[in-house]
Amino acid sequence: MDPNSTFNCAFGPDSSPLLHPGSRAGLSRRDFLVRNGIGVGGLSLAALFGLNPFDLNAAATGPMGPLAPKAPHFPVKAKAIIQIFAGGAPSTVDTWDPKPELVNNDGKKIPGYEGNALGSPFKFEKKGKSGVEVSEIFPEIGKHIDDIAVIRSLFAEIPDHGIAAKMLMTGSAQLPKPSLGSWMVYGLGSVNQNMPGFITLGGDSTFRQCAFLPGIYQGCNVNYDPAASLSTILANIRSEFSSLDRQRRQLDLAEQMNKMHAAQLQKDAQLEARIQAFEIAFKMQTEATDAFDISKEPQAIRDKYEMSGGGMGMGGRNSAGTKLLVARRLIERGVRVVQVATGGWDTHADIGNTVKRAAQGIDGPAGALLQDLKDRGLLDSTLVMWGGEFGRTVTAGGGAGAPGRDHNGKAMVAWMAGGGVKGGQAYGATDEFGGRASENKMHVHDLHATILALMGFDHTKLIYNYNGRPFRLTDNFGNVAKELIA
Repeated sequence: MDPNSTFNCAFGPDSSPLLHPGSRAGLSRRDFLVRNGIGVGGLSLAALFGLNPFDLNAAATGPMGPLAPKAPHFPVKAKAIIQIFAGGAPSTVDTWDPKPELVNNDGKKIPGYEGNALGSPFKFEKKGKSGVEVSEIFPEIGKHIDDIAVIRSLFAEIPDHGIAAKMLMTGSAQLPKPSLGSWMVYGLGSVNQNMPGFITLGGDSTFRQCAFLPGIYQGCNVNYDPAASLSTILANIRSEFSSLDRQRRQLDLAEQMNKMHAAQLQKDAQLEARIQAFEIAFKMQTEATDAFDISKEPQAIRDKYEMSGGGMGMGGRNSAGTKLLVARRLIERGVRVVQVATGGWDTHADIGNTVKRAAQGIDGPAGALLQDLKDRGLLDSTLVMWGGEFGRTVTAGGGAGAPGRDHNGKAMVAWMAGGGVKGGQAYGATDEFGGRASENKMHVHDLHATILALMGFDHTKLIYNYNGRPFRLTDNFGNVAKELIA
């Protein structure tokens, strides 16, 4: 069997040879576990939640294994991250970087740029005690501007969706490197041993990859759909053929045999980690189902996430809102990192409508998330981030018809709130037209270094040795923007 392949185990009332170990006496331990599919469709469920049993290349360390909670390098407020990925690349000058000069020169040639200026059709207004300017497309998020730090001076080298997104998520545009979430779980472990430490709700597989880190740190992807049943969302979370008691006995037997083998022959790191993956999959049967069951939330809370701000999806509900509600429920249960993929920002044409629609899809839900976290006393310990993979041009693009904006890596925007962030500020600046970062320029490596600092890490010391050299999220680069930290 190809050790990297994925397969589903079949169960029947009396079909499990695990109950008759003597009939498999000629098998190796590895074959024994593979053929018997420990627990609740063990291998398929383990793979579903990023716990690839054939790719766990590190043995357990300590009494709770590699997911045991760990202390960061220095004490901080932040304990968890909710990352909202604005896929498609939001325009800076329409969202968080007002440029009056661009508006004043709308339709005209502007120095240093090809094409005609395209002023934003949206008005900006100073909000909160801080007076940070907020676009009219974000009325709900704008209510929390005193908790938010807007970063106006981000930039990326390659304004290609796939490459730039990979850079944002992993710190590498080309090589397969571990994602931010994987680094976080590697560094901090997981508070809840019954759940994965890193969960993604949609998005490309590169967004959650663990690359050369042990497979236990791989992000677990759940294609959450508020219109789908929990049994569909969490496929294989229940066994049709084995009771919880029987599954428990299967796992205990496998662990007992593993200890015998380790004592009498040799200790196999991959098998140790594989059984640990089965254990997590078994424990998740009740914990994960509860976390994703938003019917347990008061209707008033659900309405705030799902209805406010527009962007309606199935059944009049906002799918981004339900994902953010699930993200809050996961954070409450000790998940370290939750990444929520949203989109709609690929606005090459008709920015007056396309940008507004994209904003409506996230404004209400994100505003509800920030307020909900604050009401529950979780905002101080939860870092909330929003941003896309690059920015957009300040000149008209998109060809004939209503103009839009093309790709631009020289200026992109993001915001952060909670988790030790110094809110009520706009950090950095672009030129007078908004097309190029000019003050406190912030590369993606700098953003990562700052995020790690907010989570309690010196980015130069969060290291994993692989192939004879030390690796880190920020590679050999990265400077912390200390002004963003309270």
